[in-house]
Amino acid sequence: MMKFTKKNFVFLVGGIIVYVVDIGVDFWVASKYFCQGQYSWSILILCFRGLSSLVTQIFSYEWFKNDWEGTDTGKLKWIFLVHLFHCGIFIRYWFALKYGYQAAFKLKRSGDASETDPSNLIKKQAIDAVTDINMLRVFKAFLETTPQLFVQIYILLQHGKTNCYQYAAIIMSVCGISFSMVDYQISLRKSLPDKGELRVPSQFMYLFYKLFTITSWVLSISLITLQSVRISVILLIFLWICGFTWTLKQCTTFCKSKKMEYLYRTVVGIILIFTFFNIKESRTKVFISIYYATHTVVTLSILFVHMFWKHSIIKEIHFKIVSILTVLLLVLGIIFLVVYYRHFHPTTYYRPQACLDEVDGVAGQKDRVKIGRFENFLMP
Repeated sequence: MMKFTKKNFVFLVGGIIVYVVDIGVDFWVASKYFCQGQYSWSILILCFRGLSSLVTQIFSYEWFKNDWEGTDTGKLKWIFLVHLFHCGIFIRYWFALKYGYQAAFKLKRSGDASETDPSNLIKKQAIDAVTDINMLRVFKAFLETTPQLFVQIYILLQHGKTNCYQYAAIIMSVCGISFSMVDYQISLRKSLPDKGELRVPSQFMYLFYKLFTITSWVLSISLITLQSVRISVILLIFLWICGFTWTLKQCTTFCKSKKMEYLYRTVVGIILIFTFFNIKESRTKVFISIYYATHTVVTLSILFVHMFWKHSIIKEIHFKIVSILTVLLLVLGIIFLVVYYRHFHPTTYYRPQACLDEVDGVAGQKDRVKIGRFENFLMP
């Protein structure tokens, strides 16, 4: 049975606050660089924000169109206008708060487990609204937050001088990336009735696995960028091509239109530069092993090259600290990854119950389609 508790509602409110604070920090950091005459960094940070906002608005509006297909076109025009001014995420938060408040505070516990029960329908609307928001937050995390983290670390290593706004930007970036991944995984599994929910220990294992592996990889990319921006750009483009090609071979069906599907695959290709992202529900042991084995080889190669290709930009002591931190975080991330999949993944403790209405055949399948756009999509 689907659940949307008061705790979920509190986290939802907290998510809105963090989102607004993140916007403020971005403009604060950009303004600081601008006032210091570092216009290129200021423009780059704003460009990342603009790109992520544009992509998330496009997906958000397209999902509204799909969900409201056949309804009043006047509402869609109003929704389009809101998204045009890059405020679509706030509309989604409004719907999530509306349904979430009803599900958490107004509804009485019902013994009816069917989706047609009014209380379960409202719970499902609340969970689906939160899942959509968290999916958009994942897009934002890798189109904006991760590149900004990379830029901040690069500036830190290049100049060796730190300011409070740089630390604020790095902390917000690291927290934003990690928690967006965990929140999405939680809400995604909650929205799929046949999937087990992430327990609290599993959430922490998953959080540390993503936090450590992504941070280690960003440090590695920052080091190679210090040596040669051209090599770094070539490496990132090559990795994106590999990720995009893999998504094409997976024949994803996340979006209804072909144009949106290619945009989705493009975004996933960017996400795959930084972390593993499963785009179809399937066994991922081989794919994830190859992915992180490749990351390990590339990371060690970058450190090896940096040892013999000295560069005056970064001090020796800074290089040693970054190298140790990079390897340590990578090892810890892999350990948490293995432990998570061996002992804390929902498949280790959750066994789906047999559905009584599975014998309904085609009719049953039609009901399953109503689960939402995420029914064939699961991120490990």
